[in-house]
Amino acid sequence: MKKLAIVGFGAAAIGFMQGLIESGRIDQYEITVFEKGKDHTHNTISGVRMDGKIFISKGMGGELDIPIEVQQRIVEFYLTHSGYIPQMKEKAKMIDYLKSFEKDGKKIEFGESFCDEESYRNFYDKGFEPIKSYFFHLGTDVLRETNDNLFAYFSSFKNIQFYFDTTVEDIELSQKHKIYTNKGEFVFDEVVIAVGRSGHKLMDRIKEKYPHLVKENYYVDIGIRYELPNHVMERFFDMYEVKVRYKARTGYMCRLFCQNPSGKVALEKYEDFTTVNGYSDTYHKTENTNFAVLVTTRFTEPFKDPTGYGKNLAKLANILAGDQEKIILQTYGDFKEYRRTKRFGRVYPTLNNDSFILGDANLVFPSKIRESLVDFIDRLDDVIKGVAYFDNLLYAVEVKFYSNKFNNDIVENLHVIGDCSGWTRSIQYATSMGYMRALAISV
Repeated sequence: MKKLAIVGFGAAAIGFMQGLIESGRIDQYEITVFEKGKDHTHNTISGVRMDGKIFISKGMGGELDIPIEVQQRIVEFYLTHSGYIPQMKEKAKMIDYLKSFEKDGKKIEFGESFCDEESYRNFYDKGFEPIKSYFFHLGTDVLRETNDNLFAYFSSFKNIQFYFDTTVEDIELSQKHKIYTNKGEFVFDEVVIAVGRSGHKLMDRIKEKYPHLVKENYYVDIGIRYELPNHVMERFFDMYEVKVRYKARTGYMCRLFCQNPSGKVALEKYEDFTTVNGYSDTYHKTENTNFAVLVTTRFTEPFKDPTGYGKNLAKLANILAGDQEKIILQTYGDFKEYRRTKRFGRVYPTLNNDSFILGDANLVFPSKIRESLVDFIDRLDDVIKGVAYFDNLLYAVEVKFYSNKFNNDIVENLHVIGDCSGWTRSIQYATSMGYMRALAISV
């Protein structure tokens, strides 16, 4: 049997293993999965573990052409393993089923963004680019069961072995690939790297050793997590997520990302800095909705470290918050008027009190990013009245990193998949990339 290593047990790795299973060649491999989390409940499915939001769309999620039928297959795979939804064959049938589905008085949330022509035109007329998609929301609560089911499913294969609490520190590429971990060295015939965004240290090391394998990246998304009352957004809850892009007057592209109706704001911790994120449960609701407003920043020569730029802005926010594990919270009115926030208005945060300080995010953001954020929120208020209320809350900072795009056609028996590959930035596209890659090598 061929010895195969998979580094990371996240969305891309899940897709890859499922692709091998469906190809009928899973039995030809002896598979070792290295995961730095202490067990399967601490794996690298950070987006899925937090919120469980999966979509079907050609307009977002990565820079690969993922066929709609593959995206549909991935949604069905996750929903089936949620323990709630049986396998279905067609997208239309799946949506019709979800409309009437109920188990123990509970339903899986879903929505279709901008299926209503009037809503589409209202956003378009104000300068936004509306993104059409289907959304399927498991929620953090249902996702725990999904994650348990997925681990049990893959563990049932005798030729798949998991090494948890194991950090891959380096990889030596040769005829036989060597993997160096905190628990020893291993040699494999084939290696899959699927470490996600949290694996940036390993990917930086690989890039440094093998620069010919990657294309330079010049992008980073920097912005805020925004929180406001449900009643402002509730007329759009049937979409589940309002997904739009907007070119600000600064020339920067902004996007509304990761909306969580009746959700919560949470910290996202990296090894040496902390950012902010959001999620929502399916059955435990709050009075607030949160979403990210991100500004895409593109750099040009000679600067070549947009990831470092984003990290340092996040670290600056942590420094101003007085703690590496705290972020800045501010009302929108104070942010817009360059004032430090000292008290709340009508909106109270869902983030734990010990995770933030009231401060001034203007001390963090460069002026063009700051002006882009204000322009986006004020323009969005023209379509969704109340988005720009003075006492709505913004948390700084939220950062989404773009990895250097990896060329998978240079080194034999090496596959870099998912968000760490630079080609994806979503659970759907990461899983789909792994799935399609496995099918492609199984011919």
